[in-house]
Amino acid sequence: MKYLHSMIRVRDLDASLRFYGEGLGLREVRRKEVPEGKYTLVFLAAADSPEAEIELTWNWGSQEDYGSARNFGHLAFRVNDIYATCARLQAMGYTIHRPPRDGHMAFVRSPDLISIELLQEGHLAPQEPWVSMPNTGSR
Repeated sequence: MKYLHSMIRVRDLDASLRFYGEGLGLREVRRKEVPEGKYTLVFLAAADSPEAEIELTWNWGSQEDYGSARNFGHLAFRVNDIYATCARLQAMGYTIHRPPRDGHMAFVRSPDLISIELLQEGHLAPQEPWVSMPNTGSR
């Protein structure tokens, strides 16, 4: 058996690609436009693990409420510098819901409310402003 991908329905494909691409550094592997079904599939992967993909599914013109996404759980990514990753996402306008106070773990949400866990490769010493930053909302 081989793991292939996890699928996430997205409301705004451009906003999601900005988050996963610019924010997290994933790259688009392939894209499939299906006009007869009125949807687009975009597969993303990290350079370090190209075999594990995320499939973004955008249903054209859908007004379906996907809910708060709490039933999904979360996606987890190992990062080289959790502080730089969180600072970049914060500068892009995303809220760090669980800051990396311990230099090891943080949570942020995608534009579609999917919880994203960021885990530091190794461990960094705690540093401000992250140490003093409270949790915000739910993760």
